[in-house]
Amino acid sequence: MSIEGLCATVRSERDLRIALLDELRRSVPFDAYAWVLTDPRTEVGASPVADVPCLSELPRLIRLRYATEHARWTGVGDPVVTLVDSTAGRPEQSRLYRELLVDLGVSDVASVVFRDVNGCWAFLDLWRMDGTFDPAETRLLRSGVEPITAALRRCVLHTFADTDPHVGRSLPTPVVILLDDDLRVREQTPTAEGYLATLLPPEADQRAIPAGAYNVAAQFLAVEDGVDDHEPAARVHVEPLDWLVFRAARLGDDIAVTIERASPFERLELFARAAGLSPRESELVEHLTTGADTRQVAALMFVSENTVQDHLKAVFAKTGVRSRRELLARVAGR
Repeated sequence: MSIEGLCATVRSERDLRIALLDELRRSVPFDAYAWVLTDPRTEVGASPVADVPCLSELPRLIRLRYATEHARWTGVGDPVVTLVDSTAGRPEQSRLYRELLVDLGVSDVASVVFRDVNGCWAFLDLWRMDGTFDPAETRLLRSGVEPITAALRRCVLHTFADTDPHVGRSLPTPVVILLDDDLRVREQTPTAEGYLATLLPPEADQRAIPAGAYNVAAQFLAVEDGVDDHEPAARVHVEPLDWLVFRAARLGDDIAVTIERASPFERLELFARAAGLSPRESELVEHLTTGADTRQVAALMFVSENTVQDHLKAVFAKTGVRSRRELLARVAGR
């Protein structure tokens, strides 16, 4: 199936990424990959799919990826860049390359950023062990950015429709993990270990530390180092526990990562981005969540009641719902 066909039919973001990787490999060969969904607002990694020869050193890989300025997904204008091109043929300028990739035999990395007007939804790193990515290959990757970005955003929107209101409501708040600056686990709150085991895919290691924790901690260190200034936080969708928020902050010599359920505002902001709502449409939904009726919303927005109804129809069309009740249920997760 073509990239466009996969984007139109696959509903799960994980299944979509795996299927797209199989399709991309036919035209752009690669030896390893890391495809990371990001929080569209903070641009911090939330959910990775990866097959790299250093999985045992995953925290180190994440730490170096965030600490490296070359081809960083938060700072590139072109959605597709390569390590060799971004360093003018001197990949040793990249900290990630000289401290890790060179020892693994990696010769080039193609980095693809999936971004639209609603935010940054993911970045993909393709590793090649022999040779570099040529212009024809980067053009092919670039041609898939727009449909894949739209599909990933729709996958996020689908999570709001798929939430089971009867599952995962007992959440110890917050769960806290302490990491050192090398992202090694130093301590957890007493309830953390059993709870964190529910956050991981079956193939995860025994430490039961979700990748999102490493990502926000690595972003925190990047902020401290002056590499990037995005907030070290990410909203992560975890089945069957709905949307959680990971945050990192300094606690003495350690990095404290907290995990708690997303607030109503955090859910609404993400829902609006995933649905591609305009600022006025987002404002309308926010007023509806307070219980305001059409007349009250019209007064708050300084528009007519007919205009409110027009905005509401547009929101229904973008989100695929048929009533205010259904809309609010998705936004609130109940």
